[in-house]
Amino acid sequence: MSLFKEAKTLISENIRDYGMYIALFVIILTFSFMTDGLFMSSRNISNLLDSAGYIAVLAVGMTLVIVIRHIDLSVGYVAGFLGAIAAILLTQAGVSMYITIPIILILGIIVGLFNGFLVAQIGIPSFVATLAGMLIFRGALLLVTEKTGTIIIQDDNFNAIGNGYIPSLLQVNGLHLLSLIVGLVGILLYIYSEISTRRNKVKYEFEVVSKGIFILKLIFISAIIAYLTWILAGYNGFSWTVMIILLVVIVYHFLTTKTVLGRHIYAVGSNPEAAHLSGMNVKKITYMVFGSMGMLAALSGILFTSRLQSATTTAGTLFELDAIAAAYVGGVSAAGGVGKVTGAIIGAIVMASLSNGMNLLGVGISYQYIIRGGVLALAVIFDVMTRKKR
Repeated sequence: MSLFKEAKTLISENIRDYGMYIALFVIILTFSFMTDGLFMSSRNISNLLDSAGYIAVLAVGMTLVIVIRHIDLSVGYVAGFLGAIAAILLTQAGVSMYITIPIILILGIIVGLFNGFLVAQIGIPSFVATLAGMLIFRGALLLVTEKTGTIIIQDDNFNAIGNGYIPSLLQVNGLHLLSLIVGLVGILLYIYSEISTRRNKVKYEFEVVSKGIFILKLIFISAIIAYLTWILAGYNGFSWTVMIILLVVIVYHFLTTKTVLGRHIYAVGSNPEAAHLSGMNVKKITYMVFGSMGMLAALSGILFTSRLQSATTTAGTLFELDAIAAAYVGGVSAAGGVGKVTGAIIGAIVMASLSNGMNLLGVGISYQYIIRGGVLALAVIFDVMTRKKR
């Protein structure tokens, strides 16, 4: 079989996994052409990734929640409320940033575990339990910000999380050296991970793609990482927000693909009854997924608050819907049991790219909502059609 035919077959059989990458590629090409290259400028790509950060982090957690057939509507206002608590600790209580951040993350885990308790232990449908949480935390956010309205944060270290960049060791031809090194390490880790995964599949006699296709895939993905690194290195390099997103992706990708817990999460999502009969503790997994969602909501609140350099009464509005949209666009299945962490990040970037590109073209906000809604509907239709096909 020729490489071209094999590639074509591979894409058609795995269209669910590759669909969002194709969509992102089309969006980038379209906007680059329509904005005369402004869309792919270093400054714009840097801003795009930073603005997508807090939604990307939420989308990772939301993907796992949807995989186990639940939903969490409280995450937006949990992020807004915990961001406001961080602002109060930093400004009014004078607590150090290095103590504030762990406190906020722990509070996020507690909130998530409480949602898990309502869903797993008491048996309240997650939609209702987290809708109640959404209303409670919206009220709590208004309560802590109503006196001042906006809490301005003066802590430069905290504000750097959402607005700062990793230090440059050296400028090489106007490029940020440390960012180039990070990009190179990323490529090497990706290649190592893919080769070790392939070796394990061969060892246990699983089906693998031909060497030619495998090498082509390695070259293609490495070229994308290298190009993105080069673009960002031409501006201010990698931002701290991007580094946090990368850390979250690496940790959760490892967790979902290389650990027993990861396999159990997907087993519960595929068939909770069968998982229970197999001896898996479905309640415990539900607790852990909701706890992780709470922690990521807290991290999202930190990213958003530090990006604005303040806490506001409207923080967290519609975050949960953006995160759910990013998860579905990223390939998570409405039926549960299917969805990747990397897909959630791509989904968040797709939605952020649409908004960013339309803003550059001067498209009205009313049309932006209609187009984004259309993209989400298409993603879910695509999910249903591919499931029927299989």
